[in-house]
Amino acid sequence: MIMTPPVRKFALTVHVTSSIGWLGAVITFLVLAIIGLAGKDEPMVRAAYVAMGPITWYAIVPLALASLLTGLISSLGTVWGLFRHYWVLLKFLLIIFATVVLLMQLGPISHVAGTAAETTLSATVLREARISLVVHAGGGLLVLLTATVLAVYKPKGRTRYGRRK
Repeated sequence: MIMTPPVRKFALTVHVTSSIGWLGAVITFLVLAIIGLAGKDEPMVRAAYVAMGPITWYAIVPLALASLLTGLISSLGTVWGLFRHYWVLLKFLLIIFATVVLLMQLGPISHVAGTAAETTLSATVLREARISLVVHAGGGLLVLLTATVLAVYKPKGRTRYGRRK
């Protein structure tokens, strides 16, 4: 079912807003992860890690889920479709991948944030987990930027299903 123009514009606005918000929240998270890993000021390092918990749970996760849901709604309710164009399908798969990785990282993020709230962090405490936070945030940022490029440039190419339609 194709959405009416006002509904389509509303759905697109919500999708773009949640996607941009997700991108911005991931950038914020990456900055905090870098401060936590490379910072020398102990209170600043601890504050960075403590802030990561609420940013993840109350900004990144809801925005990721909203982006995924509104993207699905927009693709199914417009002529672009979900399975008609390679760029739409690839973008959707990238967002699913990023969301799944995010959900898998909730435990480690909460662990590092909780540890930072309870104890002081030396350079060696949770070193691998702290590096992982930077790597995952950087990877997430690259995935989201790739999805953004696909949405803006809309490379040509229809799927087999799209060619039949």
